[in-house]
Amino acid sequence: MTESYVKKLSTILLDAVTDKDPVVREQVCSALCALGEAQPEEALGACEEYLRQHEKLAHPYRTMILRAMETVVSGHISELDKDMARAIILLASSEMTRAKELVCDWQQAASSVLVAVGKRFIGKVMEELLSKFQPGALPHYFVVQTLANLAASNVFGMVPFLTSVLSTMLPMLGMAKHDTMRAAFCCALQYFSESTLEYLANLDQAPDPTVRKDTFATDIFSAYDLLFNHWLQSREAKLRLAVVEALGPMSHLLPSEKLEEQLPKLLPGVLALYKKHAETFHVSKSLGQILEAAVSVGSRTLEPQLDSLLAALHAQICVPVESSSPLVVSNQKEVLRCFTVLACCAPDRLLAFLLPKLDASNERTRVGTLQVVRHVINSAASQMEVKKPFILSSMRLPLLDTNTKVKRAVVQVISAMAHHGYLEQPGGEAMVEYIVQQCALPPETEPQKLGPDSEDLPADSVRAISISTLYLVSTTVDRMSDVLWPYLLEFLTPVRFTGALTPLCKSLVHLVQKRQEVGADAFLIQYDGNVTLPSPYAITTRLLTVSSNPYLGDGRGAASLRLLNVLHRSIHPALGPRWATTVPLLLEHLDERTEESLSQKEWEEKLLAFLRDTLAVVSDNTWICQLSLEMCKQLPCYNGMPQEKNFLYKCIGTALGAASSKEVVRKQLQELLETARHQEEAEREGLACCFGICAISHLDDVLAQLEDFMRSDVFRKSTGIFNIFKDRSENEVEKLKCTLILCYGHVAAQAPRELVLAKVESDILRNIFQYFSTKVLGIKVETKDPALKLCLVQSVCMASQAICSSAQAGSFHFSRKAELVAQMMEFIKAEPQDSLRTPIRKKAMLACTYLVSLEPALDKQVQADTVHSCLHSVMSVLPEPEGQDDHQESLYLDTMHALEDLLTSLLRRNMTPQGLQIMVEHLSPWIKSPRGHERVRALGLSACLLQYFLEHLHVSALVPFHNLGLLIGLFSPRCADLWPATRQEAVSCVHALLYLQLGYEGFSRDYRDDAVERLLTLKEGLVHPDPAILFHTCHSIAQIIAKRLPPEQLISLLLTMFEGLGDPDKNCSRAATVMINCLLKERGNVLLEKVPEIVSMLRTKLQETREEYVLQAAQHSVYLLASQHCVAVVSSLLGSPLPFDSHTCTLWRALAVEPGLTAQVLGLLLEKVSRDVPFKETRAFLLSSSPGRVATVLPLAATCALYEVMSALASGPAVLQLYPQLFAALLLRVSCTVGVLLPRTLQAKEKRGAGSALAPRSLEPCSSAVDALQAMLLRGGNEDVVQRVELEGGWQLLRTSAGHEEGVARLASAMAKFAGPRLPLVMKELVCTQSSVYEIQRVTSTGFLAELLTSNVVNDLMLLESLLDNLAARQKDPCASVRRLVLRGLANMASGSPDKVRAHGPQLLTAVIGGLDDRDDPHSLVALEAMVGLARLLDLVEPQDLRPVLLHVAIRIRPFFDSEKMELRSASIRLFGHLNKACHGGCEDMFLEQVVGGLVPLLLHLRDPQAPVTSACRFALCMSGPNLECAELQAALQKHLQEGRGLHFGEFLNSTCKLLMLHFPELLGRLVSTSLFYFKSSWEDVRAAAPMLTGFLVLHVEAEHRPQVDLEQLTAALQLLLKDPAPLVRMKAAETLGRLVKFA
Repeated sequence: MTESYVKKLSTILLDAVTDKDPVVREQVCSALCALGEAQPEEALGACEEYLRQHEKLAHPYRTMILRAMETVVSGHISELDKDMARAIILLASSEMTRAKELVCDWQQAASSVLVAVGKRFIGKVMEELLSKFQPGALPHYFVVQTLANLAASNVFGMVPFLTSVLSTMLPMLGMAKHDTMRAAFCCALQYFSESTLEYLANLDQAPDPTVRKDTFATDIFSAYDLLFNHWLQSREAKLRLAVVEALGPMSHLLPSEKLEEQLPKLLPGVLALYKKHAETFHVSKSLGQILEAAVSVGSRTLEPQLDSLLAALHAQICVPVESSSPLVVSNQKEVLRCFTVLACCAPDRLLAFLLPKLDASNERTRVGTLQVVRHVINSAASQMEVKKPFILSSMRLPLLDTNTKVKRAVVQVISAMAHHGYLEQPGGEAMVEYIVQQCALPPETEPQKLGPDSEDLPADSVRAISISTLYLVSTTVDRMSDVLWPYLLEFLTPVRFTGALTPLCKSLVHLVQKRQEVGADAFLIQYDGNVTLPSPYAITTRLLTVSSNPYLGDGRGAASLRLLNVLHRSIHPALGPRWATTVPLLLEHLDERTEESLSQKEWEEKLLAFLRDTLAVVSDNTWICQLSLEMCKQLPCYNGMPQEKNFLYKCIGTALGAASSKEVVRKQLQELLETARHQEEAEREGLACCFGICAISHLDDVLAQLEDFMRSDVFRKSTGIFNIFKDRSENEVEKLKCTLILCYGHVAAQAPRELVLAKVESDILRNIFQYFSTKVLGIKVETKDPALKLCLVQSVCMASQAICSSAQAGSFHFSRKAELVAQMMEFIKAEPQDSLRTPIRKKAMLACTYLVSLEPALDKQVQADTVHSCLHSVMSVLPEPEGQDDHQESLYLDTMHALEDLLTSLLRRNMTPQGLQIMVEHLSPWIKSPRGHERVRALGLSACLLQYFLEHLHVSALVPFHNLGLLIGLFSPRCADLWPATRQEAVSCVHALLYLQLGYEGFSRDYRDDAVERLLTLKEGLVHPDPAILFHTCHSIAQIIAKRLPPEQLISLLLTMFEGLGDPDKNCSRAATVMINCLLKERGNVLLEKVPEIVSMLRTKLQETREEYVLQAAQHSVYLLASQHCVAVVSSLLGSPLPFDSHTCTLWRALAVEPGLTAQVLGLLLEKVSRDVPFKETRAFLLSSSPGRVATVLPLAATCALYEVMSALASGPAVLQLYPQLFAALLLRVSCTVGVLLPRTLQAKEKRGAGSALAPRSLEPCSSAVDALQAMLLRGGNEDVVQRVELEGGWQLLRTSAGHEEGVARLASAMAKFAGPRLPLVMKELVCTQSSVYEIQRVTSTGFLAELLTSNVVNDLMLLESLLDNLAARQKDPCASVRRLVLRGLANMASGSPDKVRAHGPQLLTAVIGGLDDRDDPHSLVALEAMVGLARLLDLVEPQDLRPVLLHVAIRIRPFFDSEKMELRSASIRLFGHLNKACHGGCEDMFLEQVVGGLVPLLLHLRDPQAPVTSACRFALCMSGPNLECAELQAALQKHLQEGRGLHFGEFLNSTCKLLMLHFPELLGRLVSTSLFYFKSSWEDVRAAAPMLTGFLVLHVEAEHRPQVDLEQLTAALQLLLKDPAPLVRMKAAETLGRLVKFA
């Protein structure tokens, strides 16, 4: 039985080896290997027999079988007996040599089988091979190949045969005419030689230790003779490479004298191949082996050939390396290995050849030579020791090379030199300097994109590799410490090494720290004899200056500061303790920020504070003066680096400020003025900052120096008209003046305030204006240079600010104030009004802001002119287009702030209502401007002025704010401006005005009025573009104004607003109407006699125009009319053509003013909706067979009218009064209009009006009803219901046939949650619909009532019993949807009233289980609902009620497990899980049968294509676990099947089957037979899982349980699956067949 069954399995699998899918074929082979694992002899025998019997089987399939055999043989070679080995050897030999022509895959597979068998049965394999390896006849190609592979795989077994093999082979070599055959012989000779060498190297382990090298020498030489002298000359490249590969190892076996004799021919012969082959790896490898053999025998013939060898090898190393080609890289390694051999035997000749090549013109030659030099330095260190000076001197030329690749190679050579002591020699410092130069290369010059033949990688740029080399040498090569220290310090200050500062500082820090470890004084810089080293002052200046731009150059700021810190003793002995505290704080500041987040101003302040602190600690005038001299000396180094230079100027100012020598200070300041580059704006600013900082300590000296400079030749020579241009150009003089003016400004800003006041007019401003204007022949000539203007304005601004900030500013009388203001106004007027390009007007207004606050006060006319000029200069500037640059945006904002500050400063001089009125009058033309950008600016300024006025309001007596109405009338309509920003500012203005009124009424400044505060919250509504929201917000604003406006101000406010009706901005005009109406409503009692006039005017407007605000004016009339003739008005309005136009809608809404009237109107409309039929049955088209429904007009019009009435806020009380009737009627109206069409006449009107403003809402019947229902809920106080249903998409669902039920459920859920108290009466209305003739109404009401049961509110309201009774009465409804919804409602008790389920358990179970047996349910939808509902109820009913029905339910739902409908599969399986859960702790035998019977379907449906089904299976399996009473199995199910965890199905199935067969082996037969049913499943994944399950069961069951399985049936089924159309199924079937060997 065993024999035949394994054979049968093997045969089935072997028949499947021809499958068209390669993956399936691979699995078949794996299955064969699995059979071979269990029964190697049988499986191999079956394969052997199959191949013998199927002679015509195509060779690709034979190849696969042979590969499977090789796998089995390799794994079980020790278990093979001789007979089987013999059979396999004969088969493989036959397969390998059957075809005379080459069929590589097939014959290689057969050869591999022989090699695998040969690892143990080498004698038998050799016997078979030698029978086909006879003298006098050429053997098959693969016989030779197999001999070669045997030699490689079984060295000790094969070498003893080599003597006879070689003796037979040698005569054959001459007979081989084809290159392929010759290549095979070469390969064999190569492997034979390598095996022999390995054998000889391990003689102590060899079976025959007597074997000697000379045993093979003669044969190898004979073969060598033929290979070298004949075959190497072949035109076939592959043969030549095979020959040269063989020659390498063969050279080691040649007799010494023969090798010596052959070398003169052999080496040139091999070298010649370099010219014939592109891929030269094998040539180089063989050459290396030959050279090693020659050196090992002490060859004397090698020397004459050194030149040709070196030339050829050098050419190879100069071949461009492609990193993507591993052979080229390997070739380079082999060539370098050859150079190592030559370096060891002939170092002088090698260097004499190499070093001149460093001057070659070819880039690759230079790079290649440097590669060899580096390799030789590393690999032949002892031979190169005495050559160090020679090698160093030869590197001079490469150091000058500008080629990037050469540079990189030079850096790598220098790195090697550093490790081997070269840099300690004379000339080593040049190498160090070279590395530093490369570190200083700018990163942006590195190539970004590299060609395909380039060796460079972006990460290996010259700069990057130099930086890493410098740091590596500094930190890891101890002998380099004395070379680098203090030499590296020399590179800190030269500008050309700026780019290398970060790596230099890091290396120096490490070197200093290393020297600190050696001894306390070892790291001090010794200046004796080191004249080239930078001074402490130079180091301090350099490191501090570059730190000002800290993130540049890979973070040079932190690196510089760290170096400065460790050098503290060399800088000054007293600095150590202080810097130990201050430097870490600076570093921490940098660490906590990025380049983007660092504030440059704050950082520079910190560095300057650090410098001031350092100077205070040193407290040595000589040292400080030396430092300032060095700083001045380094200034030219930073030309082109404005930021660093500017900072250095500040450092100079700080240093000079700390110096006590006045002479030094003045001399330095004079030099700075003479040498500065005044043409550059940044330099002028930097120099001025320097003077300002210096003036803090030396004000008199600074001013005196500026005076002296003014009197110097530069200015004296420029006084006359004839010599004005003699020494300097006009432009140069203007820029020099700019500098001096700026200097005075900064001096005024920085110097001590108490000293500035005395000098500001006499010295500072006098000189500033003297520079600004020049007198020529007694005539004042002013400059047109904008830079000079800007400097003047800036300096005046700084001087004015300095005066204002002084403690004595209040008593200071500024005589030149009016002159300065006039000058500033001239500048402002000269600026173009439509654009903003310079900061002149900003600075000028800022100066005026400070000036107007000083005494004496300006004339009223001057003030007015100032305001007028500034407003005209700024307000009309055109806004920049979108996407403007940040600088322009910043300039505009700063200018607006300056204007705001100026106006505030002027208002501060007259803090009265009249003063405020004056400022607003200036702004009024701009507030009403037709240009939006001007309005928004004017309102913004107004808001700021009002806010300032409010914050600084002081009311000494209760006086009226007489112009309040006028001002509010100006600002409030602008709350609806077209520009959102204008609206916001208008509200701010009204807010401030109302608080001003409260202030004048006597309220304290910190009083907060709730009504006025609400204005701030209303701002948000003004951002919204929706007009309805916008004007609603305006209405709210008007309400607040009405509440807080004094009665006497109302008339002026209304008159101002009526004027606003003619505003060209329609939005503002409409806002005025909204506010007028609101004021009339809120305060109409005050204007009783004016009401008729106002109403009459508005009605007149209605006749003249169709504007919305005019329609609203007519609403009061409609209300009066309807109060007397309600029925007539309603009937008349219902007769209006549909759809209602906007005027009709407005009139409908007017009927909601008074609750009594509204209730009457709603009652009439409800009657119209409910009394008439909702639709008429018709046929959509004459040729159509499907009936259509068309809405009747009167109920449709009434529905639209209901919406309009209830959309008015005032309709709320009436809606509450009729709430249940309205809700029920509208819900049923929605239900019976789903899918209902408009009459044709209305359809045409609907299409015509689609783009018109006359039809704001759709007339579609169902949408109209839904809108009305929403409006009713909103007016009934149930906004939460509307919002919740909207959030859940319920309103949209209600409109569609497919989603109507779900929409009703969501509405019911929201009602239960938010409108519970309304439900009893609503339910009463809906219960009456049980007998409705319209089926859809019964469905809707049932769905609504069913959903209510999900909420506990039915319990709270004691509605449960009546609801259950009503639903029970509907169980026999002829409509299946109603019956289904009844079941859903009963199941909903599990959610809403779980505590009541037990009491009604029998009733619920009977009803729901009855649903499972519903016969009038063709699509099983009722059954589906029953299963879902039962799953919800099971946990809550009494166990004694449940037990009698468990088995019935389990049996009834079982067929649904495999239903085609996903929902049925999912629900039935999940219910099965709940049934299992209900049985925990008391599973009866009968139900246990159902559990076991369900295992296979549940396991297999884990591969169901639908996710809900797989989720249900997870749950059901987890619930089944406890009932199987196996803790391990239960734990495994819980572990693998947790919800949300990814499932590895194969791993899970394997572990589950293992546990099942361990604990329940008796279930094997049942489980296998059930899984057989799924072999025919319609789902591919399930069909594939079924054999997989079977395979795992078989894998883990003990063989003794085999009788439970009908092997014939199972094997036949699996054999059938091997023909399945799905590759995955065939693959799993093959895998399982491989496992059935267990039952063999």
